[in-house]
Amino acid sequence: MAYFDNPVIPGFSPDPSICRAGEDYYVATSSFEYVPGVPLWHSRDLTHWRLIGHALGRPGQLELSPTAPSSSGVYAPTLRHHEGRFWMITTVVGGAGTLLVTADDPAGPWSDPVPVAIPGIDPDLAWDEEGDCWCLFSHDGIKGVRIDPNSGELLGDPVEMWSGTGLQYPEGPHLYRIGDWWYLLLSEGGTERGHALSVARSRTLTGPFESHPDNPVLSHRSTDHPVQNTGHGDLVQAHDGSWWMVLLGTRPRGDTPGFHGMGRETFLAPVRWEDGWPLPGPVELHAQGPELTPHPWAGEPRRDDFDAPVLAPRWVTLRRQDPDAVDLGTRPGHVVLNSRADGLDRPGAVFVGQRQRDPECVARTRIDAADGGRGGLAVRLDEAHHYQIEREGDTVRAVARIGPLRQSVAERTVPAGPLTLRIDVTTADLLPPTVTDRRADPAGAGLRIGAPDALRLGYETEEGEFEILAELDGRYLTTEVAGGFTGRVLGMYATRGSAAFDWFELRPA
Repeated sequence: MAYFDNPVIPGFSPDPSICRAGEDYYVATSSFEYVPGVPLWHSRDLTHWRLIGHALGRPGQLELSPTAPSSSGVYAPTLRHHEGRFWMITTVVGGAGTLLVTADDPAGPWSDPVPVAIPGIDPDLAWDEEGDCWCLFSHDGIKGVRIDPNSGELLGDPVEMWSGTGLQYPEGPHLYRIGDWWYLLLSEGGTERGHALSVARSRTLTGPFESHPDNPVLSHRSTDHPVQNTGHGDLVQAHDGSWWMVLLGTRPRGDTPGFHGMGRETFLAPVRWEDGWPLPGPVELHAQGPELTPHPWAGEPRRDDFDAPVLAPRWVTLRRQDPDAVDLGTRPGHVVLNSRADGLDRPGAVFVGQRQRDPECVARTRIDAADGGRGGLAVRLDEAHHYQIEREGDTVRAVARIGPLRQSVAERTVPAGPLTLRIDVTTADLLPPTVTDRRADPAGAGLRIGAPDALRLGYETEEGEFEILAELDGRYLTTEVAGGFTGRVLGMYATRGSAAFDWFELRPA
Protein backbone atom coordinates (compact mmCIF):
# COMPACT_ATOMS: atom_id res chain seq x y z
CA MET A 1 0.00 0.00 0.00
CA ALA A 2 1.52 3.30 -1.14
CA TYR A 3 1.45 6.43 0.96
CA PHE A 4 2.53 9.97 0.15
CA ASP A 5 2.90 13.32 1.86
CA ASN A 6 0.90 16.39 0.86
CA PRO A 7 1.42 18.91 -0.55
CA VAL A 8 2.89 17.10 -3.54
CA ILE A 9 4.26 20.43 -4.86
CA PRO A 10 5.09 22.44 -1.73
CA GLY A 11 5.47 26.19 -1.66
CA PHE A 12 3.84 28.86 -3.80
CA SER A 13 2.23 26.68 -6.54
CA PRO A 14 -1.43 27.67 -6.85
CA ASP A 15 -4.20 26.87 -9.34
CA PRO A 16 -2.81 23.53 -10.55
CA SER A 17 -4.00 22.13 -13.85
CA ILE A 18 -3.09 18.57 -14.82
CA CYS A 19 -2.97 16.48 -17.97
CA ARG A 20 -1.78 12.97 -18.77
CA ALA A 21 0.17 11.73 -21.80
CA GLY A 22 0.50 7.97 -21.64
CA GLU A 23 2.11 7.18 -18.30
CA ASP A 24 3.43 10.72 -17.79
CA TYR A 25 1.64 13.49 -15.91
CA TYR A 26 2.18 17.23 -16.15
CA VAL A 27 0.99 20.10 -13.97
CA ALA A 28 0.97 23.84 -14.70
CA THR A 29 0.62 26.41 -11.92
CA SER A 30 0.14 30.18 -11.64
CA SER A 31 3.12 32.52 -11.40
CA PHE A 32 1.59 36.04 -11.06
CA GLU A 33 4.32 38.75 -11.15
CA TYR A 34 7.21 36.30 -11.29
CA VAL A 35 8.97 35.29 -14.51
CA PRO A 36 9.52 32.94 -16.22
CA GLY A 37 5.77 32.31 -16.25
CA VAL A 38 3.66 29.17 -15.73
CA PRO A 39 5.91 26.58 -14.06
CA LEU A 40 5.57 23.07 -15.51
CA TRP A 41 5.97 19.96 -13.38
CA HIS A 42 6.41 16.32 -14.45
CA SER A 43 5.54 13.09 -12.61
CA ARG A 44 5.15 9.39 -13.34
CA ASP A 45 3.37 8.42 -10.12
CA LEU A 46 1.34 11.56 -9.25
CA THR A 47 3.20 12.00 -5.96
CA HIS A 48 6.78 12.84 -6.95
CA TRP A 49 7.12 15.93 -9.14
CA ARG A 50 10.06 17.72 -10.77
CA LEU A 51 10.15 21.18 -12.32
CA ILE A 52 10.98 20.87 -16.04
CA GLY A 53 10.56 24.44 -17.26
CA HIS A 54 7.99 27.12 -17.99
CA ALA A 55 5.34 27.52 -20.67
CA LEU A 56 6.07 31.27 -20.85
CA GLY A 57 9.83 31.04 -20.48
CA ARG A 58 11.16 33.40 -23.15
CA PRO A 59 11.20 37.18 -22.75
CA GLY A 60 9.24 37.53 -26.00
CA GLN A 61 6.43 35.39 -24.60
CA LEU A 62 5.95 37.33 -21.37
CA GLU A 63 7.01 40.72 -20.10
CA LEU A 64 5.15 42.58 -17.40
CA SER A 65 5.27 46.30 -16.78
CA PRO A 66 7.71 47.36 -14.04
CA THR A 67 4.74 49.08 -12.39
CA ALA A 68 2.43 46.04 -12.54
CA PRO A 69 1.22 45.47 -8.98
CA SER A 70 2.00 42.33 -7.05
CA SER A 71 -0.52 39.51 -7.57
CA SER A 72 -1.25 40.73 -11.09
CA GLY A 73 0.36 38.98 -14.04
CA VAL A 74 -0.13 35.31 -14.90
CA TYR A 75 -3.32 33.85 -13.46
CA ALA A 76 -4.66 30.29 -13.43
CA PRO A 77 -3.54 28.26 -16.47
CA THR A 78 -5.15 25.20 -18.02
CA LEU A 79 -2.87 22.50 -19.41
CA ARG A 80 -4.21 19.88 -21.84
CA HIS A 81 -2.86 17.11 -24.08
CA HIS A 82 -4.92 16.74 -27.27
CA GLU A 83 -4.11 14.88 -30.49
CA GLY A 84 -0.46 14.48 -29.52
CA ARG A 85 0.12 18.14 -28.67
CA PHE A 86 0.24 20.09 -25.41
CA TRP A 87 -1.93 23.18 -25.05
CA MET A 88 -1.67 25.83 -22.32
CA ILE A 89 -4.01 28.76 -21.95
CA THR A 90 -3.82 31.46 -19.28
CA THR A 91 -4.65 35.11 -18.63
CA VAL A 92 -2.04 37.82 -18.04
CA VAL A 93 -3.95 40.23 -15.82
CA GLY A 94 -2.85 43.82 -16.36
CA GLY A 95 -0.93 42.71 -19.44
CA ALA A 96 -1.58 40.90 -22.70
CA GLY A 97 -4.87 39.27 -21.67
CA THR A 98 -5.63 35.64 -22.49
CA LEU A 99 -2.86 33.76 -24.30
CA LEU A 100 -2.61 30.26 -25.75
CA VAL A 101 0.67 28.43 -26.44
CA THR A 102 1.44 24.91 -27.68
CA ALA A 103 4.34 22.45 -27.62
CA ASP A 104 5.20 18.94 -28.76
CA ASP A 105 7.16 18.46 -25.53
CA PRO A 106 6.08 20.18 -22.29
CA ALA A 107 9.74 20.79 -21.48
CA GLY A 108 9.71 23.09 -24.51
CA PRO A 109 10.09 24.86 -26.75
CA TRP A 110 6.64 26.41 -26.50
CA SER A 111 5.16 28.46 -29.33
CA ASP A 112 4.77 32.21 -29.43
CA PRO A 113 1.54 33.20 -27.68
CA VAL A 114 -1.72 33.43 -29.61
CA PRO A 115 -4.14 36.00 -28.14
CA VAL A 116 -7.69 34.88 -27.40
CA ALA A 117 -10.10 37.82 -27.10
CA ILE A 118 -12.20 36.73 -24.14
CA PRO A 119 -12.87 38.78 -21.01
CA GLY A 120 -12.29 37.52 -17.51
CA ILE A 121 -9.86 34.98 -16.09
CA ASP A 122 -9.26 31.24 -15.59
CA PRO A 123 -9.65 30.01 -19.19
CA ASP A 124 -10.24 26.30 -19.83
CA LEU A 125 -9.98 24.18 -23.00
CA ALA A 126 -12.19 21.26 -24.05
CA TRP A 127 -12.86 19.55 -27.39
CA ASP A 128 -16.33 18.30 -28.32
CA GLU A 129 -17.32 15.17 -30.27
CA GLU A 130 -16.94 17.03 -33.58
CA GLY A 131 -13.41 18.12 -32.71
CA ASP A 132 -14.33 21.74 -32.05
CA CYS A 133 -12.43 23.54 -29.29
CA TRP A 134 -14.32 25.32 -26.54
CA CYS A 135 -12.91 27.88 -24.12
CA LEU A 136 -14.63 28.35 -20.77
CA PHE A 137 -13.79 31.31 -18.54
CA SER A 138 -14.90 33.22 -15.47
CA HIS A 139 -16.51 36.62 -16.13
CA ASP A 140 -19.72 37.51 -14.31
CA GLY A 141 -20.24 33.78 -13.93
CA ILE A 142 -18.94 30.94 -16.07
CA LYS A 143 -19.23 31.31 -19.83
CA GLY A 144 -18.06 29.28 -22.80
CA VAL A 145 -17.27 30.03 -26.43
CA ARG A 146 -16.10 27.99 -29.40
CA ILE A 147 -12.65 29.10 -30.64
CA ASP A 148 -10.08 28.31 -33.29
CA PRO A 149 -7.18 27.26 -31.04
CA ASN A 150 -4.62 27.87 -33.77
CA SER A 151 -5.58 31.50 -34.42
CA GLY A 152 -7.40 32.38 -31.19
CA GLU A 153 -10.43 33.56 -33.19
CA LEU A 154 -13.81 33.36 -31.46
CA LEU A 155 -16.27 31.29 -33.53
CA GLY A 156 -19.45 32.59 -31.99
CA ASP A 157 -20.78 34.50 -29.04
CA PRO A 158 -20.09 33.35 -25.46
CA VAL A 159 -22.91 31.36 -23.87
CA GLU A 160 -23.87 31.12 -20.22
CA MET A 161 -22.73 27.91 -18.57
CA TRP A 162 -23.35 26.65 -15.04
CA SER A 163 -22.05 29.16 -12.48
CA GLY A 164 -22.17 27.18 -9.27
CA THR A 165 -24.54 27.11 -6.32
CA GLY A 166 -24.71 30.85 -5.68
CA LEU A 167 -21.55 31.31 -3.62
CA GLN A 168 -19.25 34.22 -4.45
CA TYR A 169 -16.59 34.14 -7.17
CA PRO A 170 -17.43 31.15 -9.37
CA GLU A 171 -14.07 30.51 -11.05
CA GLY A 172 -11.54 27.96 -12.24
CA PRO A 173 -13.91 26.04 -14.54
CA HIS A 174 -12.81 22.73 -16.04
CA LEU A 175 -15.03 20.83 -18.48
CA TYR A 176 -14.69 17.09 -19.16
CA ARG A 177 -16.38 14.53 -21.36
CA ILE A 178 -16.52 11.32 -19.29
CA GLY A 179 -18.74 8.53 -20.54
CA ASP A 180 -22.11 9.90 -21.64
CA TRP A 181 -21.85 13.08 -19.57
CA TRP A 182 -20.19 16.47 -19.68
CA TYR A 183 -18.96 17.38 -16.20
CA LEU A 184 -18.29 20.97 -15.20
CA LEU A 185 -16.06 21.38 -12.14
CA LEU A 186 -15.54 24.83 -10.63
CA SER A 187 -14.50 26.64 -7.48
CA GLU A 188 -16.65 29.08 -5.56
CA GLY A 189 -16.72 30.82 -2.22
CA GLY A 190 -13.47 32.75 -2.79
CA THR A 191 -9.93 31.41 -2.57
CA GLU A 192 -9.73 32.15 1.16
CA ARG A 193 -11.16 29.96 3.98
CA GLY A 194 -14.53 29.67 2.24
CA HIS A 195 -13.04 28.03 -0.85
CA ALA A 196 -15.04 25.08 -2.18
CA LEU A 197 -15.34 22.79 -5.20
CA SER A 198 -18.68 22.10 -6.84
CA VAL A 199 -19.65 19.94 -9.82
CA ALA A 200 -22.52 19.73 -12.30
CA ARG A 201 -23.26 17.53 -15.32
CA SER A 202 -25.12 17.66 -18.59
CA ARG A 203 -25.77 15.45 -21.60
CA THR A 204 -24.64 18.30 -23.88
CA LEU A 205 -21.62 20.57 -23.68
CA THR A 206 -23.55 23.81 -23.27
CA GLY A 207 -26.07 22.44 -20.79
CA PRO A 208 -28.46 22.66 -19.12
CA PHE A 209 -26.36 21.38 -16.20
CA GLU A 210 -27.71 19.70 -13.09
CA SER A 211 -25.90 20.47 -9.86
CA HIS A 212 -24.74 17.68 -7.57
CA PRO A 213 -27.36 17.53 -4.80
CA ASP A 214 -24.71 17.80 -2.06
CA ASN A 215 -22.56 20.58 -3.51
CA PRO A 216 -19.96 21.66 -2.63
CA VAL A 217 -18.39 18.24 -3.08
CA LEU A 218 -15.19 19.37 -1.30
CA SER A 219 -14.48 22.13 1.21
CA HIS A 220 -12.57 22.40 4.49
CA ARG A 221 -14.28 25.62 5.51
CA SER A 222 -15.31 25.98 9.16
CA THR A 223 -13.18 23.00 10.20
CA ASP A 224 -9.95 22.62 12.17
CA HIS A 225 -8.37 20.59 9.37
CA PRO A 226 -4.65 21.42 8.93
CA VAL A 227 -5.25 21.95 5.19
CA GLN A 228 -7.46 24.94 4.39
CA ASN A 229 -8.57 27.06 1.40
CA THR A 230 -9.11 23.87 -0.63
CA GLY A 231 -10.28 24.47 -4.18
CA HIS A 232 -9.37 25.13 -7.80
CA GLY A 233 -9.12 21.44 -8.66
CA ASP A 234 -8.52 19.52 -11.87
CA LEU A 235 -9.31 15.85 -12.55
CA VAL A 236 -7.12 13.18 -14.10
CA GLN A 237 -7.54 9.44 -14.68
CA ALA A 238 -4.35 7.53 -13.92
CA HIS A 239 -3.09 4.82 -16.24
CA ASP A 240 -4.22 2.19 -13.71
CA GLY A 241 -7.82 3.42 -14.09
CA SER A 242 -8.05 5.27 -10.77
CA TRP A 243 -9.14 8.91 -10.59
CA TRP A 244 -7.34 11.76 -8.82
CA MET A 245 -7.52 15.49 -8.37
CA VAL A 246 -4.85 18.13 -7.98
CA LEU A 247 -6.02 21.21 -6.13
CA LEU A 248 -4.70 24.13 -4.18
CA GLY A 249 -4.69 24.40 -0.42
CA THR A 250 -2.84 26.14 2.39
CA ARG A 251 -1.27 25.08 5.69
CA PRO A 252 -2.11 27.87 8.19
CA ARG A 253 -0.13 28.03 11.43
CA GLY A 254 -0.18 30.09 14.58
CA ASP A 255 -3.10 31.48 16.53
CA THR A 256 -6.37 32.68 15.07
CA PRO A 257 -7.04 33.39 12.27
CA GLY A 258 -4.11 31.17 11.24
CA PHE A 259 -1.43 32.44 8.86
CA HIS A 260 0.11 30.97 5.73
CA GLY A 261 3.29 32.44 4.31
CA MET A 262 4.29 29.75 1.83
CA GLY A 263 1.34 30.55 -0.37
CA ARG A 264 -1.25 28.25 -1.88
CA GLU A 265 0.30 24.86 -2.57
CA THR A 266 -0.56 21.90 -4.81
CA PHE A 267 -2.24 18.94 -3.09
CA LEU A 268 -3.36 15.53 -4.39
CA ALA A 269 -6.67 13.89 -3.44
CA PRO A 270 -8.37 10.64 -4.47
CA VAL A 271 -11.61 10.78 -6.44
CA ARG A 272 -14.33 8.18 -6.08
CA TRP A 273 -17.42 7.82 -8.28
CA GLU A 274 -20.89 7.51 -6.79
CA ASP A 275 -24.09 7.40 -8.87
CA GLY A 276 -22.20 8.82 -11.83
CA TRP A 277 -20.67 11.73 -9.89
CA PRO A 278 -16.98 12.42 -9.14
CA LEU A 279 -16.46 13.00 -5.42
CA PRO A 280 -12.96 14.18 -4.41
CA GLY A 281 -11.27 13.89 -1.05
CA PRO A 282 -10.17 13.63 1.62
CA VAL A 283 -7.18 15.97 1.40
CA GLU A 284 -4.77 14.70 4.02
CA LEU A 285 -1.20 15.62 4.89
CA HIS A 286 -0.30 11.90 4.91
CA ALA A 287 -2.50 9.82 2.64
CA GLN A 288 -2.83 6.59 0.73
CA GLY A 289 -1.58 7.18 -2.79
CA PRO A 290 -2.15 5.72 -6.23
CA GLU A 291 -1.05 2.14 -6.85
CA LEU A 292 1.43 3.26 -9.47
CA THR A 293 5.08 2.31 -9.63
CA PRO A 294 6.88 4.82 -7.36
CA HIS A 295 9.08 7.09 -9.40
CA PRO A 296 10.95 9.52 -7.14
CA TRP A 297 13.19 12.00 -8.92
CA ALA A 298 16.59 13.07 -7.74
CA GLY A 299 16.09 16.09 -5.50
CA GLU A 300 16.86 19.54 -6.80
CA PRO A 301 20.24 20.90 -5.68
CA ARG A 302 19.93 22.99 -2.55
CA ARG A 303 22.99 25.05 -3.45
CA ASP A 304 23.82 27.00 -6.59
CA ASP A 305 27.41 28.02 -7.31
CA PHE A 306 26.43 29.96 -10.46
CA ASP A 307 28.71 27.93 -12.73
CA ALA A 308 26.11 27.55 -15.51
CA PRO A 309 25.54 30.20 -18.21
CA VAL A 310 21.86 30.51 -17.25
CA LEU A 311 19.88 30.21 -14.04
CA ALA A 312 18.15 26.90 -13.32
CA PRO A 313 14.34 26.79 -13.72
CA ARG A 314 13.78 27.05 -9.96
CA TRP A 315 14.99 30.68 -10.07
CA VAL A 316 12.48 33.46 -10.70
CA THR A 317 12.71 37.19 -10.99
CA LEU A 318 10.28 40.09 -11.01
CA ARG A 319 8.19 40.99 -14.08
CA ARG A 320 10.81 40.74 -16.82
CA GLN A 321 13.99 38.89 -17.69
CA ASP A 322 16.87 41.35 -17.91
CA PRO A 323 20.27 39.73 -18.61
CA ASP A 324 22.02 43.04 -17.93
CA ALA A 325 20.47 43.26 -14.46
CA VAL A 326 21.04 39.58 -13.66
CA ASP A 327 24.52 38.99 -15.07
CA LEU A 328 26.06 35.51 -15.12
CA GLY A 329 28.86 36.30 -17.55
CA THR A 330 30.96 39.09 -16.08
CA ARG A 331 32.43 37.19 -13.13
CA PRO A 332 32.81 33.42 -13.53
CA GLY A 333 31.19 31.50 -10.69
CA HIS A 334 29.17 34.51 -9.58
CA VAL A 335 25.87 36.16 -10.31
CA VAL A 336 26.16 39.95 -10.43
CA LEU A 337 23.00 41.94 -9.80
CA ASN A 338 22.93 45.47 -11.18
CA SER A 339 20.44 47.73 -9.46
CA ARG A 340 17.59 49.35 -11.36
CA ALA A 341 15.75 50.82 -8.36
CA ASP A 342 16.65 52.18 -4.93
CA GLY A 343 14.62 49.67 -2.96
CA LEU A 344 12.70 46.40 -3.20
CA ASP A 345 9.52 48.45 -2.95
CA ARG A 346 10.29 50.43 -6.14
CA PRO A 347 9.32 49.64 -9.75
CA GLY A 348 12.09 47.78 -11.55
CA ALA A 349 13.62 46.28 -8.39
CA VAL A 350 16.23 43.61 -9.16
CA PHE A 351 15.53 40.43 -7.20
CA VAL A 352 16.10 36.75 -8.01
CA GLY A 353 14.81 34.05 -5.72
CA GLN A 354 13.34 30.65 -5.07
CA ARG A 355 10.01 29.71 -3.54
CA GLN A 356 10.01 28.73 0.12
CA ARG A 357 9.20 24.99 0.05
CA ASP A 358 9.91 23.98 3.65
CA PRO A 359 8.14 25.45 6.71
CA GLU A 360 11.49 25.56 8.49
CA CYS A 361 14.41 26.48 6.29
CA VAL A 362 17.76 28.25 6.06
CA ALA A 363 18.77 30.63 3.28
CA ARG A 364 22.44 31.64 2.93
CA THR A 365 24.45 33.52 0.34
CA ARG A 366 27.99 34.83 0.01
CA ILE A 367 28.11 38.48 -1.02
CA ASP A 368 31.28 40.24 -2.12
CA ALA A 369 32.06 43.72 -0.91
CA ALA A 370 31.68 46.35 -3.63
CA ASP A 371 32.42 50.06 -3.55
CA GLY A 372 29.13 51.94 -3.46
CA GLY A 373 27.04 48.82 -3.89
CA ARG A 374 24.16 47.70 -1.73
CA GLY A 375 22.55 44.30 -1.86
CA GLY A 376 21.71 41.27 0.16
CA LEU A 377 19.29 38.51 1.02
CA ALA A 378 15.52 38.95 1.33
CA VAL A 379 12.31 37.12 2.08
CA ARG A 380 9.69 38.67 -0.18
CA LEU A 381 5.92 38.39 -0.18
CA ASP A 382 5.26 41.59 -2.14
CA GLU A 383 6.53 45.17 -2.48
CA ALA A 384 5.11 46.19 0.88
CA HIS A 385 5.93 43.05 2.86
CA HIS A 386 9.51 41.79 2.99
CA TYR A 387 12.47 41.37 5.33
CA GLN A 388 16.06 42.03 4.25
CA ILE A 389 19.59 41.47 5.53
CA GLU A 390 21.95 43.57 3.44
CA ARG A 391 25.57 44.65 3.03
CA GLU A 392 26.60 48.19 2.17
CA GLY A 393 30.30 48.96 2.55
CA ASP A 394 31.37 47.91 6.04
CA THR A 395 27.79 47.91 7.36
CA VAL A 396 25.36 45.02 7.54
CA ARG A 397 21.77 45.85 8.46
CA ALA A 398 18.42 44.17 8.96
CA VAL A 399 15.44 45.91 7.33
CA ALA A 400 11.72 45.28 7.70
CA ARG A 401 9.03 46.56 5.34
CA ILE A 402 5.52 46.02 6.72
CA GLY A 403 2.78 47.84 4.85
CA PRO A 404 3.55 51.58 4.77
CA LEU A 405 6.38 51.29 7.32
CA ARG A 406 10.01 50.62 6.42
CA GLN A 407 12.51 50.41 9.26
CA SER A 408 16.16 49.53 9.67
CA VAL A 409 15.90 47.47 12.85
CA ALA A 410 19.59 46.71 13.47
CA GLU A 411 23.04 47.55 12.07
CA ARG A 412 26.55 46.28 12.69
CA THR A 413 30.01 47.04 11.35
CA VAL A 414 31.74 44.09 9.69
CA PRO A 415 35.28 43.52 8.40
CA ALA A 416 36.17 44.03 4.77
CA GLY A 417 35.85 41.09 2.39
CA PRO A 418 33.12 38.65 1.39
CA LEU A 419 30.36 38.00 3.91
CA THR A 420 27.84 35.17 4.32
CA LEU A 421 24.33 36.53 4.89
CA ARG A 422 21.73 34.26 6.43
CA ILE A 423 18.00 34.03 7.16
CA ASP A 424 16.53 31.23 9.27
CA VAL A 425 12.81 30.49 9.24
CA THR A 426 11.69 28.63 12.35
CA THR A 427 8.25 27.60 13.54
CA ALA A 428 9.07 27.87 17.24
CA ASP A 429 6.15 29.48 19.08
CA LEU A 430 8.30 31.31 21.65
CA LEU A 431 10.36 34.33 20.72
CA PRO A 432 12.91 35.79 23.13
CA PRO A 433 13.11 39.56 23.51
CA THR A 434 14.76 41.14 20.47
CA VAL A 435 15.46 44.57 19.10
CA THR A 436 11.94 44.52 17.63
CA ASP A 437 10.08 43.43 20.77
CA ARG A 438 11.56 44.01 24.21
CA ARG A 439 8.51 42.93 26.16
CA ALA A 440 9.73 39.81 27.96
CA ASP A 441 7.37 37.83 30.14
CA PRO A 442 8.13 37.86 33.91
CA ALA A 443 9.76 34.46 33.76
CA GLY A 444 12.10 35.62 31.04
CA ALA A 445 11.27 32.65 28.80
CA GLY A 446 10.15 34.78 25.90
CA LEU A 447 6.90 36.16 24.56
CA ARG A 448 4.26 33.87 23.08
CA ILE A 449 2.99 35.78 20.10
CA GLY A 450 0.96 33.19 18.20
CA ALA A 451 2.87 33.80 14.98
CA PRO A 452 3.16 31.08 12.34
CA ASP A 453 6.94 31.32 12.47
CA ALA A 454 9.89 33.58 13.22
CA LEU A 455 12.55 34.84 10.83
CA ARG A 456 16.08 35.38 12.12
CA LEU A 457 18.23 37.72 10.06
CA GLY A 458 21.99 38.00 10.36
CA TYR A 459 25.37 36.93 9.05
CA GLU A 460 27.98 34.27 9.73
CA THR A 461 31.38 34.92 11.20
CA GLU A 462 34.46 33.37 9.62
CA GLU A 463 34.20 30.71 12.33
CA GLY A 464 30.70 29.83 11.11
CA GLU A 465 28.80 31.32 14.04
CA PHE A 466 25.39 32.83 13.23
CA GLU A 467 25.26 36.45 14.42
CA ILE A 468 21.56 37.31 14.64
CA LEU A 469 20.74 40.98 14.14
CA ALA A 470 16.96 40.67 14.34
CA GLU A 471 14.23 38.12 14.96
CA LEU A 472 11.00 39.14 13.29
CA ASP A 473 7.40 37.97 13.45
CA GLY A 474 6.51 35.85 10.42
CA ARG A 475 2.83 36.77 10.36
CA TYR A 476 3.60 40.03 8.56
CA LEU A 477 4.82 38.03 5.57
CA THR A 478 1.59 36.08 5.15
CA THR A 479 -1.49 36.39 2.97
CA GLU A 480 -3.71 36.97 6.00
CA VAL A 481 -1.84 40.23 6.68
CA ALA A 482 -0.62 41.31 3.24
CA GLY A 483 -3.42 39.98 1.02
CA GLY A 484 -2.69 38.87 -2.52
CA PHE A 485 -2.23 35.46 -4.12
CA THR A 486 1.47 34.65 -3.88
CA GLY A 487 3.79 33.08 -1.31
CA ARG A 488 7.21 33.79 0.09
CA VAL A 489 10.24 33.83 -2.19
CA LEU A 490 13.78 33.93 -0.75
CA GLY A 491 16.63 35.33 -2.77
CA MET A 492 19.18 37.99 -3.56
CA TYR A 493 18.81 41.62 -4.58
CA ALA A 494 20.68 44.81 -5.41
CA THR A 495 19.25 48.24 -4.59
CA ARG A 496 22.30 50.41 -5.26
CA GLY A 497 25.11 49.87 -7.72
CA SER A 498 26.13 46.24 -8.16
CA ALA A 499 26.31 43.27 -5.84
CA ALA A 500 28.16 40.04 -6.66
CA PHE A 501 27.11 36.72 -5.10
CA ASP A 502 29.40 33.69 -5.05
CA TRP A 503 26.78 31.09 -4.15
CA PHE A 504 23.27 30.68 -2.74
CA GLU A 505 21.79 27.91 -0.59
CA LEU A 506 18.20 27.22 0.43
CA ARG A 507 17.74 24.07 2.49
CA PRO A 508 15.43 22.63 5.15
CA ALA A 509 16.36 23.60 8.67
